[in-house]
Amino acid sequence: MPGLIEASDGNLYVVKMRGAGQGPLALVAEIIVGELARTLGLNIPDIVLVELEHSFGRQERDPEIRALLRASTGINMGLAFLSGSATFDPAAGDTESSDTASLIVWLDAFVMNVDRTTRNPNLLRWRLETWLIDHGASLYFHHEWESAPSKVSSPFGFVRDHVLLPWADDVEGASKIAHRKIGEAELKRVVDLLPASWLTFNNDVPAEDWRERYVRFLTERLEKSVVFEEEVRRARSSSL
Repeated sequence: MPGLIEASDGNLYVVKMRGAGQGPLALVAEIIVGELARTLGLNIPDIVLVELEHSFGRQERDPEIRALLRASTGINMGLAFLSGSATFDPAAGDTESSDTASLIVWLDAFVMNVDRTTRNPNLLRWRLETWLIDHGASLYFHHEWESAPSKVSSPFGFVRDHVLLPWADDVEGASKIAHRKIGEAELKRVVDLLPASWLTFNNDVPAEDWRERYVRFLTERLEKSVVFEEEVRRARSSSL
């Protein structure tokens, strides 16, 4: 349950709470995927860290919301609110260019984002452009780190349900752009943005070690991108 909050800078943000069901790991995915999208030149609302004090929301009457706010004391993640935006809807005539669609599909296959479907596109149309939001369901391996080695070379079959698949006809071009812009150094820069308080898989393992594991996983998956790129082509071929 995200909240629309006016922050101390006077701006409105859609704030994802660390106390929600998926916990801080959803926020980890939001920052990693959102900033990688920005690296690729895709439209992402500004991402900020929002600190909620313990007293925030103490007069909230709804007990469930009040409990969520209390569980979210500390650092949370906010996306700049795009006032007047509308959900991307192919049924309403929304389309996307080949270049942008191919790059978004490539990114979602790379980070294993299961949540960009026609039923829930998590895309907004704002100022005549497409903007990406809601990446908390990506990188799902980190809910069970033991499964990470088997996910590195996953073809990501869920890409067949991607809302932009009909327009993603240049995965080769998208791959070239991604490999030029994303490398180990860029992955480390993005992962270093994560607050240490979110990396709480095991208190005996320092946050820096978890950062290294994310960088290693993503670096290895990038090296094996041909696997999920071929799956994108196969999915498009079977859907045409």
